[in-house]
Amino acid sequence: MRIFITGGAGFIGSALIRHLISATEHEVLNLDKLTYAGNLESLTCIATDTRYEFVQADIADQATVSAVLKRFQPHAIMHLAAESHVDRSIDGPAQFIQTNIVGTYALLEATRAYWLSLPDDERAAFRFHHISTDEVYGDLHGIDDLFTESTPYAPSSPYSASKAASDHLVRAWQRTYGLPVLITNCSNNYGPYHFPEKLIPLVILNALAGKPLPVYGNGLQVRDWLFVEDHARALLKVVTEGTVGETFNIGGHNEQKNIDVVRSICALLEELAPNRPQGVEHYADLITFVQDRPGHDLRYAIDASKIERELGWVPEETFASGLRKTVQWYLDNLEWCQRVQDGSYQGQRLGTNNFKDLIA
Repeated sequence: MRIFITGGAGFIGSALIRHLISATEHEVLNLDKLTYAGNLESLTCIATDTRYEFVQADIADQATVSAVLKRFQPHAIMHLAAESHVDRSIDGPAQFIQTNIVGTYALLEATRAYWLSLPDDERAAFRFHHISTDEVYGDLHGIDDLFTESTPYAPSSPYSASKAASDHLVRAWQRTYGLPVLITNCSNNYGPYHFPEKLIPLVILNALAGKPLPVYGNGLQVRDWLFVEDHARALLKVVTEGTVGETFNIGGHNEQKNIDVVRSICALLEELAPNRPQGVEHYADLITFVQDRPGHDLRYAIDASKIERELGWVPEETFASGLRKTVQWYLDNLEWCQRVQDGSYQGQRLGTNNFKDLIA
């Protein structure tokens, strides 16, 4: 297959591309705007593969996207491009509206025109896979409740509201225009190459630097944690085997309180990085409770039985095994982290193609 991926320089997108290039024979075109969260260094290991191509462009640029689709002729589109940080959405929601809603609309329209141009057999086989989040469901109040594919939407933040809107657009394009779509809603991802503003890499790097480990409120917020490489395998299963029009929740079966995640990281660092920063007796001493996030959801938890039942996917990593791999990866890749933290990664465009050169 030829698979067109948006947002492939991001955390989940880059994991998906590494998996596709290393474990399959599919061809991949990665279209990414390269905002602050896009890092081509996360794709260095596959950047020169002949089955991989990168184009720097904005999904909201419908003309450019249309031209790339016409040239690449994909069999499937996997849409991961999104603004995804809740705190940033609270401070500046406009970019989330632009990328997640307007951008998804532009991509859908470019896709629809391309899909309609295909021969009947290729049109029937084509898939548009929209990758979303469990945050569209809001939060759970009972200790035993789980998000299912039929849970009503109740987003709490500008980020989750913009993702909910994009989900609705995708479903509307199927209902109105017949576009063959699939939607997945995943739980919190973690693993190698995660941008350091997110909880797990932030705690790891702050601890190594002897800085405070910030925990919102009382730290009792519960999240279901999904190892990013497990997620990549699930996404491939859905786009190649899922029934058109279906939604699949993807979770890691790993509910953890935020404070317990932080403590687990500290315990691993005591073992794997025993040379603590000067003046730090124990990494856990750096834990600092800070003012809670506005509108902070208390608990997310996913029922992932549908994807297991229909597609045979289950996560391979437990939270303990995945977290150990993650902490060790950061310890082994501090130069990558440093380039992200000082911003120098944004000056590197490994394998970047100029789109005007591609169509010249």
